[in-house]
Amino acid sequence: MIYGRSLFHIIASLIILHSSGATKKGTEKQITPETQKSVQCGTWTKHAEGGVFTSPNYPGKYPPDRECVYIIEAAPRQCIELYFDEKYSIEPSWECKFDHIEVRDGPFGFSPIIGRFCGQQNPPVIKSSGRFLWIKFFADGELESMGFSARYNFTPDPDFKDLGVLKPLPACEFEMGGPEGIVESIQILKEGKASASEAVDCKWYIRAPPRSKIYLRFLDYEMQNSNECKRNFVAVYDGSSSVEDLKAKFCSTVANDVMLRTGLGVIRMWADEGSRNSRFQMLFTSFQEPPCEGNTFFCHSNMCINNTLVCNGLQNCVYPWDENHCKEKRKTSLLDQLTNTSGTVIGVTSCIVIILIIVSVIVQIKQPRKKYVQRKSDFDQTVFQEVFEPPHYELCTLRGTGATADFADVAEDFENYHKLRRSSSKCIHDHHCGSQLSSAKGSRSNLSTRDASILAEIPTQPVKPLIPPVNRRNILVMKHNYSQDAADACDIDEIEEVPTTSHRLSRHEKSVQRFCLIGSLSKHESEYNTTRV
Repeated sequence: MIYGRSLFHIIASLIILHSSGATKKGTEKQITPETQKSVQCGTWTKHAEGGVFTSPNYPGKYPPDRECVYIIEAAPRQCIELYFDEKYSIEPSWECKFDHIEVRDGPFGFSPIIGRFCGQQNPPVIKSSGRFLWIKFFADGELESMGFSARYNFTPDPDFKDLGVLKPLPACEFEMGGPEGIVESIQILKEGKASASEAVDCKWYIRAPPRSKIYLRFLDYEMQNSNECKRNFVAVYDGSSSVEDLKAKFCSTVANDVMLRTGLGVIRMWADEGSRNSRFQMLFTSFQEPPCEGNTFFCHSNMCINNTLVCNGLQNCVYPWDENHCKEKRKTSLLDQLTNTSGTVIGVTSCIVIILIIVSVIVQIKQPRKKYVQRKSDFDQTVFQEVFEPPHYELCTLRGTGATADFADVAEDFENYHKLRRSSSKCIHDHHCGSQLSSAKGSRSNLSTRDASILAEIPTQPVKPLIPPVNRRNILVMKHNYSQDAADACDIDEIEEVPTTSHRLSRHEKSVQRFCLIGSLSKHESEYNTTRV
């Protein structure tokens, strides 16, 4: 009977132990990701709305020579509120130079400092301006105290209150590995992780081969809202995606290369709805530390990379040792072709411009010479002679089919000269005389004695009617050089008016012009002879 009871108790105990073990195991699954216990830096419990962390050995005295760093990270578009419990005691000192708590607004030890606290009075409520808080607890080797316990909550970022209730962010993670690879933001759209109008919080997990580390080099980087880390940034983690392993964060205009100490790297990109044009492209290279093995290439910067990465058109080393002296090994890339084409176009254009400049200079030099030669060849010597030669008159050739008949009629017209004696005159300023009949007044022309005797011997004959010429055109052109003082006005008041046209002169008008010209010639001829004597 006792044996049966003992057996029953043993079975019941086993059942209880099994059930309690299962319960404990399930509890550990829920608590382990949230609770971290460390003899070095106390306890840290995390949950979705915030968390609690303490100094080492709290509420007992913290140990000497201890330094603990706590980095709190909130979700995108959230801030952090930090509270210290009243049970608080840290060794007091002037300006907290010894034991102290230091709080900074950001994820790094060089982020803007919020304050340094010590003594018996707990610090006030601390609020972050962004998603991160950096807290450091430091204890020297003397005078230990109770320490502290702090709790924190996540609150909405006031800068995003106008957006209202925000949609949950889409899941966005990538896995990559190998000797090299390219991480780029365009993968988000290519693989349909998020639309072009959604905010994104994406992570790329890069795993290097065993005993290898990772070198990251940016090929392209641009943030749409530079220096606004709340709206867009690219972060690099070394070892895990927790905030404690944050290696670098970029949100300005420049991003530097990053050398990781482990074989696991995490790249994180955050961009809100108004920053989706932010982009980056990063080359990761797996490497080992020297001494290099047989299938590796030494980069002269404590890096041994795979031989397949040498002369592949990408710089995998910190310095381009792997791409030197590779022109004969690799094909001409598109960039080289574009460079050669651009050089050819620039060279041809420069030659054309130089040729045009030379031609323009030659034309400018020779053009004044051409003008001078042309002016010299166009010089009319007859004009120069007319100025210095004595006055003379010439009758130009009478043009037309009846030019010979006009000379035959000169004698006949000369016989009628005595009727037109008073109307004979000289012409002034190259005008043709005889366009109108002279008046009844006597002519003011002074004929020479020889001309008067000739005119007196001419018998009076009846005036024959003038027959207008048929199908001919007579033009009288006279080259006239004279002095203004010797010219007398032509008196044409007594010349009878005869109808004229612009194209054809009547016979009577031509007679008047000829005899008027004869009188003028006679006078000037006598004056010229006198001058020569």
